[in-house]
Amino acid sequence: MLDVAPGTVVVYGDIACPWSHLCVHGLRKARAELGLDEQVDLDLRSFPLELFNGRPTPKRTLDAEVPAVGALDPSAGWQMWQRPEFEYPVTTLPALEAVQAAKTQSLRASEELGRALRYAFFAESRTISLLPVIIDVAKECSAIDVDTLAEALDEGRARAIVMEQRDTAARIGTKGSPHVYLADGTDVANPGIEKHWEGEEGQGFVVIDSYDPSIYADLIQRALPS
Repeated sequence: MLDVAPGTVVVYGDIACPWSHLCVHGLRKARAELGLDEQVDLDLRSFPLELFNGRPTPKRTLDAEVPAVGALDPSAGWQMWQRPEFEYPVTTLPALEAVQAAKTQSLRASEELGRALRYAFFAESRTISLLPVIIDVAKECSAIDVDTLAEALDEGRARAIVMEQRDTAARIGTKGSPHVYLADGTDVANPGIEKHWEGEEGQGFVVIDSYDPSIYADLIQRALPS
């Protein structure tokens, strides 16, 4: 069982995972609509798919998933990849490190950067594997001290944290990206989503069997300290 602080929603996920993008956006939107921005924090942790799978996430897989996931909530920010294919990121480790490095400033700074990097990739087709791009995204986040973040990334301070989170996810049985944990012991993989693939993944297409966005509000409310 994962130890989660009251008032916190822990989300294990990969930044280049559309399901994770949907989940983080959905939780933040529900929290704002409930007026609980000051009562509940999101603790974004690393589930590096490239390390679990031993390969980059194939672009053709995301090309099939993005239209299906994006239609569930267009407000999260989506587009098909618009830049040349050689600019497509094959790793998210630097971005995952940046989100963890930002936690030395505050949990809210880390959350803001995690959301911004997801938006930069899915809505703006930015190459978030590059440190200059990560820093540019960080400059758009009001809660981030960019110089402090850049120094941490130059020194590689957060790489070990990403690896520790990978190992913890494996130990506690995290099922994929995203997987949500609460202080009361609740854990939900890909909340609100039931899906399957028609044909081989990356060759066929993804089918959304059901989507219940009300789960985001439920998770936020259940995270409130008693």
